[in-house]
Amino acid sequence: MNPYRLYLVTDDQQDLSTLVNVVKQAVAGGVTMVQVREKHGDVRALIERALAVKAVLKGSGVPLIINDRVDVALAVDADGVHLGQSDMPAEMARSLIGPDKILGLSVENEQQLSEALKLNVDYLGLSAIFATPTKTNIKKEWGIEGLRAAVAQSQLPIVAIGGINSSNLDDIVATQVEGIALVSAICHADDPEYASRQLIAQIEKSVS
Repeated sequence: MNPYRLYLVTDDQQDLSTLVNVVKQAVAGGVTMVQVREKHGDVRALIERALAVKAVLKGSGVPLIINDRVDVALAVDADGVHLGQSDMPAEMARSLIGPDKILGLSVENEQQLSEALKLNVDYLGLSAIFATPTKTNIKKEWGIEGLRAAVAQSQLPIVAIGGINSSNLDDIVATQVEGIALVSAICHADDPEYASRQLIAQIEKSVS
C-alpha cells in the first residue's frame, strides 16, 4: 500500500467542524495520508485541529502529518511532519522526531531538489506543479515535464502538489510520481467522499 497515493492537505481557512467532516469523508473515500496545516502561526489552533483529525484517523491506518511544526507533531504524537524550506532544518527535525516517524520536505526548484536528495527524509513534496490560488508565493511552476524530470532524478518518493485536479490528473500519474497531494479538489468538493473515491479510481485506472 502506497501511503502517498492520495494525500489530503487540509485547508486552514475551514473551521474545525468543516475540517473534521472533510477528513472523515475523504478517508471514507480512500485518501491515504492527511496533512494538517495552520498557516497563521497559531500553535494552539494547530494542536486543536491536529488532535481532532487524529481522532478521526484513529484505526484507519491513514498517517497524520503536521505541516511545519515539529513541536506540534511531537506534542500530539503525529505520524510525521512536513517541512518547508524556511522551517527547521531536516537533519535537526529528524534528530527530534526519531527514525520511525515520517519526514517530508517541500522542494521548489532544481537546486533544492538536488540538495534534498542528500538528506535523511522520507519523501519530497514537489511544489507547485501548476499555479494555484491557495499558494501565492510560488517560486517555480514545475509543469508536467519538470515533474517527470524530478521523478527520474529522485530515489525518494515524490508527492506532486499545486493546481492538481481531475482534468490534469492523468498527465500527473503518467509521470510515475509516487503521490498526489490535493487541497481544493477535496476540501472544496460538495461531497469530499465522492470526490476522493473518483480521484482514487482515476489514479488507479491511469496506473494500470
